[in-house]
Amino acid sequence: MKIENIQVLRGPNIWSVSRQKLIQMRLNLEDMEQRPTNTITGFYERLEKLMPSLYTHRCSPGVPGGFFQRVIDGTWMGHVIEHIALEIQSLAGMDTGFGRTRETKSPGIYNVVFTYLEEKVGVYAAEASVRIAEALIQGVDYDLEHDVQQMREIRENTRLGPSTGSIVEEAISRNIPWIRLNNQSLVQLGYGKNQVRFRATMTEKTSSIAVDIASNKDETKRMLQEQAIPVAKGITISSLEGVDEAIKRVGFPLVFKPLDGNHGRGISINIRTREDAVAAYEHAAKISRRVIVERFVTGYDFRVLVIDNKMVAAALRDPAHVKGDGILTIKELIEKENEDPRRGYGHEKVLTLITIDRDTLDLIEKKGYTLDTVPAKGEKVFVKSTANLSTGGTSIDVTDHVHPQNVFICERISKIIGLDICGIDIMAQNLTEPLTENGGVVLEVNAAPGFRMHIAPSEGLPRNVAGHVIDMLYPPGKSARIPIIAITGTNGKTTTTRLIAHIVKNNGHRVGFTTSDGIYVQNTMMIKGDTTGPVSSEFILKDPTVDFAVLETARGGILRAGLGFGSCDIGVITNIQEDHLGLADIHTLDDLARVKNVVVDSIKKDGWAVLNADNVHCVKIGKSAACKVAYFSMNENSPIIKSHCRKGGIACIYENGFITILKGDWKIRVQRTTLIPITFGGTVPFMIENVLAATLATFLYDFKTEDIKISLETFIPSAAQTPGRMNIFNFKDFRFMIDFAHNPAGFQGIKEFLKHIDSPLKIGIIAGTGDRRDEDIRELGKISAEMFDYIILRQEKHLRGRTAENIVSLLIEGIKSVNADQIFEIIPNEVDAIKHSMELAKPGSFIVALSDVIDNAIETVQDYQEQERNGLFNA
Repeated sequence: MKIENIQVLRGPNIWSVSRQKLIQMRLNLEDMEQRPTNTITGFYERLEKLMPSLYTHRCSPGVPGGFFQRVIDGTWMGHVIEHIALEIQSLAGMDTGFGRTRETKSPGIYNVVFTYLEEKVGVYAAEASVRIAEALIQGVDYDLEHDVQQMREIRENTRLGPSTGSIVEEAISRNIPWIRLNNQSLVQLGYGKNQVRFRATMTEKTSSIAVDIASNKDETKRMLQEQAIPVAKGITISSLEGVDEAIKRVGFPLVFKPLDGNHGRGISINIRTREDAVAAYEHAAKISRRVIVERFVTGYDFRVLVIDNKMVAAALRDPAHVKGDGILTIKELIEKENEDPRRGYGHEKVLTLITIDRDTLDLIEKKGYTLDTVPAKGEKVFVKSTANLSTGGTSIDVTDHVHPQNVFICERISKIIGLDICGIDIMAQNLTEPLTENGGVVLEVNAAPGFRMHIAPSEGLPRNVAGHVIDMLYPPGKSARIPIIAITGTNGKTTTTRLIAHIVKNNGHRVGFTTSDGIYVQNTMMIKGDTTGPVSSEFILKDPTVDFAVLETARGGILRAGLGFGSCDIGVITNIQEDHLGLADIHTLDDLARVKNVVVDSIKKDGWAVLNADNVHCVKIGKSAACKVAYFSMNENSPIIKSHCRKGGIACIYENGFITILKGDWKIRVQRTTLIPITFGGTVPFMIENVLAATLATFLYDFKTEDIKISLETFIPSAAQTPGRMNIFNFKDFRFMIDFAHNPAGFQGIKEFLKHIDSPLKIGIIAGTGDRRDEDIRELGKISAEMFDYIILRQEKHLRGRTAENIVSLLIEGIKSVNADQIFEIIPNEVDAIKHSMELAKPGSFIVALSDVIDNAIETVQDYQEQERNGLFNA
């Protein structure tokens, strides 16, 4: 078996709109295509022995053991690999459940699709599942635990931490979109101008001054002391000499902790001798040059969480420990404690596995113990000096038992330090009595406090503290989203996108839009190139200046990684025509429609699908759409339009020379097409279609028809406004047009336009694209012969697996099928072809370059225009 490709899907996709995190593995079964599982001796037995937990997979029988029954009866290896990939992720602590395995049009080649939680783990699972299946087929031993542990480690290195993750999950539950901005914990909630950012549990509202104060424990203590907050007695030292001063001034027992430390690093507690004090200082000094030495206060370790100056949770924290049974050694007791099913690797479970480190050895040594000591029955032996959950500590929720005066003290502390999210460490006998009465003290104030102890305590009620963060970042009335209009289809996407963006901009919005020639904010190009995929959409949605997104969305990006947004307000499909067929398992127009339909499926339920009523595939999509649907049509008598409007629907049609909105029985005429520049006086049907789509989409967004009309009148076709879309350049004796038409439907559109051009000589410069079918390339030649008097064939780019000679020969076949005497010549280089066409031109000639390299062609023609103006060029 051979893995041909692995794709990571991160948004709505052809397999599922709701399950946006999918791995799609293209798997060639090779010889295994002829060997279902029931023909492989011992395969089922080996599979069941290696992975007995697969029994829970119900599969098509719909009962536990259903998948195993399929294996016994005989199923193909792609199906088995899908289930293995899902199960090994579950064994590594990442429960997944959705999977699909579908054969492609190529025999023996399957798309194996399954969910993932962490994408690097998903890719690993894809590769490992094939290795496991091959080992089972061959009957050799396989170290499954190695793969499971590898996936755990990958997860811990790449996943969001529990605190960050809880905020993201709360945002998702409130339908707030999110984007991870780096491979750490920097996250964006919301889109465009309505975004907010946070890292771990620090938000963009968190004061940097407050963080600096909280990071400086000495400064924090001083400020709290000045405001009559009870704190532990202590001093700060920065040398070994300071150890004796601390012993003298503070007195045993002592606590040593780094001034700038966090997460319990470098802390030593209950120090009772000078020797231990020196060792504790050196340990802390590795973390911070300055070390705080405080009186060790006996009591219990509490953490109080304050968000937006309101106390939201409190927990009693207990350092990792074991209880003696009079039989097992300390080491054996730790191993037994780690067998607790609540403990796992890293943050995968409520509790973390306890590791043996220097802190552990120091603590038990102070008691005169070693790892081989057998504690007395019931004796509690601490194996960590701090109560951090990440080192194996436990937590008990005590939120409901905090005395009102202590609530007041903690909320006051958050304001004194200035933190919007504040973790306060308190040492006291309890929190049910005021600290001022039971001798409790505030030990530290923490910026970016961990949430894990509150959202998943070992005992007590979990607290949705992340909800309070979202309440603070998005109070009632504040939106997290910006409007999104997504445009897809075969032809006309870019022009429709640009026209919609123009209308939106003219209505006072700061619009960001993506096209096949670049990413724009307002009319400024930010990135040049074909930017119609999910990464480009995300670029716009990350921009904090944008308040409206218009996103051209091509098939390639959808197939490669899914949509770059979870949902949109309006989705437009311009048309579905033959192009890119035979690529990425898309062989028919029905296949292509399934890809385009992803955009419609992503539209909000109260949003609108804008569909072409003249295209049978668009109409079919409209019938199954879960959102509201509106149609546009070049035919005012379209039965689809008439039926739709009789039911009170909304449409936009080309009627009696006008762009007209239909609303039930009402007609609203927007503008005559002869006054809309991009239609070239109403002579270009496909441009009129683009206007219909853009007009309908913006009307549905409640822009006024008068404002739409003005925008249509001011959208001037040009190399600057619509590069590569019927850009016409006037020379003294001829005209030169550049267009991006690259498929038969695009060529037909140009052919219809040329019927209105009166010219004694029409010259065409054409090229094919290597990733199209033979018949598509021949069709380009055929249409060219029908519309040009003289043809120049050029082919230097976009070979995509073919040779230039092969593409040119197919074009010639198409040309000769129409006119065996057609005049043509071959000039491979585009610049040479353009120059030669101008040399051939006679007065009144009309030259058309159907170019796959727009920028080069436009720049070349503009250079010749400039030379002609300066008297340096004369064709």
